[in-house]
Amino acid sequence: MMKSTITPAFAHDRLACTGILLANLGTPDAPTPSALRRYLGEFLWDSRVVEIPRFLWWLILHGVILRIRPAQSARKYARIWTPEGSPLLAISRRQAAALAKTLAERCPGPVQVALGMRYGQPSIASALAELQAAGAERLLVLPLYPQYSATTTAATFDAVAAELRTWRWLPELRFITQYHDDPGYLDALAAQIRADRAGRPGERLLFSFHGLPKRNLLAGDPYHCQCHKTARLVAERLELAPEQWAVAFQSRFGRAEWLQPYTSVLLMEWGKASVKSVDVVCPGFATDCLETLEEIAMENRQTFLDAGGERYRYLPALNDAADHITALAGLIERHAAGWPEFSAQYDIDALYAECAARRGRVVKFLSNRNNL
Repeated sequence: MMKSTITPAFAHDRLACTGILLANLGTPDAPTPSALRRYLGEFLWDSRVVEIPRFLWWLILHGVILRIRPAQSARKYARIWTPEGSPLLAISRRQAAALAKTLAERCPGPVQVALGMRYGQPSIASALAELQAAGAERLLVLPLYPQYSATTTAATFDAVAAELRTWRWLPELRFITQYHDDPGYLDALAAQIRADRAGRPGERLLFSFHGLPKRNLLAGDPYHCQCHKTARLVAERLELAPEQWAVAFQSRFGRAEWLQPYTSVLLMEWGKASVKSVDVVCPGFATDCLETLEEIAMENRQTFLDAGGERYRYLPALNDAADHITALAGLIERHAAGWPEFSAQYDIDALYAECAARRGRVVKFLSNRNNL
């Protein structure tokens, strides 16, 4: 049985706060084969990500994939690496900082924001330790996956639960599982797409989402339906006719059938069908990363142009845009409703008095014990 740990440097008179865990998928430490081998080894071994029997998958992963794919992926990461390092990590840090600033301005009580990656660094465990040290007695987890999938959202829950199993004092816990149809998120998406396409929109707008094996849909994963709903609601906001937009799925891996249509295949078909200009947006990615900056903005661009297309444009993710941060803050406020730090009745003076009284009781108890 796992034993709980003693809360490090616990202070009985500390002022409690709400902790926000902002979680994303993760990124390698460097665009090198060795760093990719560590990252992919952790990512692809997760049974939420690959649902193949463990012994068989261990042989495939270590016997084939981790011998070949790290070098291939390292070359792709090198194409998008920046002076700040991984784009996903650099942007995620800006998102966390902007969200912390916005919540500090809007919330009556103290709210701490920490960034954790499901795979790689900074880890979810380190982010939770940061919130624990800050006195978080209430914890809201926001995985940056608008559309729910067991491969992403549930995998984040697994990591949070595994870490909390070691805590002596568990925080009150709330977990945002999806926000695919949240009005703030949809409005931010529509506004950014509208601004990016102003003056010269492509003939077609393609909503490209990360793909999943078809068996996930058949097993009951709602991801496919939520992707289509997001695209439909954004298209309505943009007043697009049905023939002006489409949904497709990218990042196919392995031989199994995945959700269709495939992004690369659809773009090739459009190019051959004399569609001259295309705009592509990836609403499932809250942060630009390898799958958007390299696969969509570079590889699929070439696919479309080679098939006969003339103009291809990738529309960036929402990243740390002001509308996006405002939407995330609103989402957090709704899910944290009723917690003291989000209440207009928050009374910091009364809480400080309560902390002082609590400390007094502890000091008195220890003094009496020492006098025995």
